[in-house]
Amino acid sequence: MKILVLNGPNLNFIGIREPHIYGKETYQDLCNLLTSYANTKNLDLTIYQSNHEGDLVDKIQQAYFDQVDGIIINPGAYTHTSVAILDALKATMIKTVEVHLSNVLEREDFRKKSYVSLYASKTIMGHGFKGYLEAIDYLLGA
Repeated sequence: MKILVLNGPNLNFIGIREPHIYGKETYQDLCNLLTSYANTKNLDLTIYQSNHEGDLVDKIQQAYFDQVDGIIINPGAYTHTSVAILDALKATMIKTVEVHLSNVLEREDFRKKSYVSLYASKTIMGHGFKGYLEAIDYLLGA
């Protein structure tokens, strides 16, 4: 199974940015955890992070041609603003899980609207790094 993990803006700064919300583990720690977990599940896992909306759209579109079986996406701030990411997900028709480290529903009002959730088959929030592992298991049907 091929899974693409996409992380949006500022996720490369986890461990640095607001550790009281996102924790002290780093983005590299997350990547290491995901890679290790994928190896135990015999998955073809690609991890990508960008601070640029168009780059994320390009990766989603490329996933269609690469015959990716599932997408795990933490769009960061683009969760609340990006119709372009929503449209790209809808166009590819790839099963998608939306993940957030924090529970965005318990934060600022502007964070309560998610465009990605209009397409995602599941949203996992507030479980930290473990949410990504839950997303993998969901895509595997576990």
